[in-house]
Amino acid sequence: MIEAKNLTKDYGEFRAADNVSFKVEKGDILGFLGPNGAGKSTTMKMLTGFLTPTEGTGSIGGHDIRENPLEAKKLFGYLPESGPLYQEMTVLEFLTFIAEMRGYHDKEARDAVIKRATEVCHLKGVRNQTIETLSKGFRQRVGLAQAVLHDPPCLILDEPTDGLDPNQKREVRKLIASMAKEKAIVLSTHILEEVDAMCTRIIVIANGKVIVDSTPTAIREKHPGKSLEDIFCDLTQSRN
Repeated sequence: MIEAKNLTKDYGEFRAADNVSFKVEKGDILGFLGPNGAGKSTTMKMLTGFLTPTEGTGSIGGHDIRENPLEAKKLFGYLPESGPLYQEMTVLEFLTFIAEMRGYHDKEARDAVIKRATEVCHLKGVRNQTIETLSKGFRQRVGLAQAVLHDPPCLILDEPTDGLDPNQKREVRKLIASMAKEKAIVLSTHILEEVDAMCTRIIVIANGKVIVDSTPTAIREKHPGKSLEDIFCDLTQSRN
C-alpha cells in the first residue's frame, strides 16, 4: 500500500535522506525511528509529495507520487509535524473546509464524513470552539481528524503525539491502534514506548540512511538483555 523507492534528498552537499526504501502493507503500523535530524520528516515529505526527491520516488496504493500525485494523494491522510491549522476557525469550520477540499460538495456526504471524524477523534464536545482556544492535545486531534476525514487506506503521521501529556498520548495511541486493521500506517517518533504500544515493524534511520528494518521482537532477540531504548541508542550513536 505504501512504498518508498530509493528516496534521496540533497540540499547542496548535504544529503538529508540517502536511498531510503521500505514497504508497508494493510494492517502494518511501521514505526519510523531516528534521532532529531536523522531524515524522518524529510522522507515523509517526499513520500507524500510535499517535497520533490533528488532521486527515487514513492507510491501509494500503486500510484507513483511523482507521476500520478492526485491519485496517490486521494489514498492517504497526512499529519505533518506541527501540522498547520487555521486558528481562527472553529473545529467544525476547519473540517468543513477540509471536506470540501477533498471533494465532498454534497452537504449530506460532507456532514457524514465530518461526523465520523469528530466521533473517531473525540472532538464532538469542542466542535464549535475556535481552534486557537483548544489545548495542544485537542489541536493534535483536529490535525488527526483532517487526516482521517476521507477514511483513507493509508496514514502517514509525523510525530503524532509530540508535546502531548501522558493521558493525551495514550488516547492518540489507542486511536491509531484502533484503525490499524483496515489501514497501512507509517508514523515517525523518537519515543520508544510508542513502538511497544503500537508498532508491528520498526525502521531506524540515522544520518539519512536506513540502518534497521525489523520487528520489535526480532530486534530484542538480536540484542538479548537490552532494553529497546539501549538498543536504539547503541545503533544510532554508532552511526554518528
